[in-house]
Amino acid sequence: MNHSQLRAFHAVALEGSFTRAAAVLGVSQPTLSGHVKALETGYGVKLFNRGGREVTMTDFGHALFEITQRYFASQAEAQRLLSKVEGLIQGRLRCWADSPFTAVPLMAAFKGRFPTVQIDIEFGNSAEVLKNVLENVADVGILASIPPDKRLHILPFREDRLVVFVDRGHPWSQKRSVRLEEVAEQTLVLREAGSTTRAIFERALTNRRIEPKSVLVMEGREAVREAVAAGLGIGVVCDYEFGFDTRLHKLDVNDADLQLTECAVCRRDSRIEPVVSAFLDIVEETARQAPSRVA
Repeated sequence: MNHSQLRAFHAVALEGSFTRAAAVLGVSQPTLSGHVKALETGYGVKLFNRGGREVTMTDFGHALFEITQRYFASQAEAQRLLSKVEGLIQGRLRCWADSPFTAVPLMAAFKGRFPTVQIDIEFGNSAEVLKNVLENVADVGILASIPPDKRLHILPFREDRLVVFVDRGHPWSQKRSVRLEEVAEQTLVLREAGSTTRAIFERALTNRRIEPKSVLVMEGREAVREAVAAGLGIGVVCDYEFGFDTRLHKLDVNDADLQLTECAVCRRDSRIEPVVSAFLDIVEETARQAPSRVA
């Protein structure tokens, strides 16, 4: 047994696929398969049930996976500690985020502490962010309400809620709150499919069996904001992201569960990277300091 064999097994266990695991580790599939096979043959054990594109762990594989999770987590912790002592946090951090309002303050705090690290940040909807993290295009992602995934390390750092907003000329511009049924009777200006904001709001409507009167779909939050400011309908946004726009007025939806959790996310196997670990430390500090915005 050697480190490469354990790392190959761990990657396949996380991914549920030899093809995806090979891509993550940057090796060929035959090389990866050879490492796993050598581990199995060397100890006379079967670690995976192989069938089709997906593979599942045997009982013995599950037992070993519990150990390798602790092993690689400990390795990451040691590497992070040593890197900090020696001042070795450097290199490049690739980030994808679903909102500059949440991502930029985190990046500013990180850059202030580690000025030699190059930060590359791009924005997209939640589905795009998650896809890029899983495919190793991004080292870290910042987005809301991530579904559980064994391949990911998810770190919640802020509670928030959705609010609706109207232009200042709208009849609701003097109100502080509305009911969900009232909102559905208006034209909704929603983001494209893949947006967590849209998904949470549509789920609230579905749970109440409410059908919106009409929906106008816009690509990106800025397009939604401009459409609402022009009087085309009612927008939906995270309270934290609403900001200060004198053309707009926000309202709470007082009878619906529109809560969400802002999270930072990385691949479990990338936690051993010093830059990623250092960024997660910043996020953890933010989580301790940030007040909840959920009423």
